[in-house]
Amino acid sequence: MSSVTLSQFRNQQSDYIAAAQREPVEITSRGAGRRAVVVSPEFYDRALQALEDQADIRSAAAARDESERVTHEDLVREIGI
Repeated sequence: MSSVTLSQFRNQQSDYIAAAQREPVEITSRGAGRRAVVVSPEFYDRALQALEDQADIRSAAAARDESERVTHEDLVREIGI
């Protein structure tokens, strides 16, 4: 991952955005340290999909861990059929 200061990024935005298509570019600031990371749209989409997949996996695991069972008769009564 490349690392540049905020002022360097301001002065050469197009160069660093082009570089972000190949690898993430970290933008730092003297007083605040790491301020942002610029990534390609493809990297962002893959990362977001991975996070959503992990949330789905955790939800499915939690659903499997539910110990309360519903009988067929209770379900029919609950939905009114």
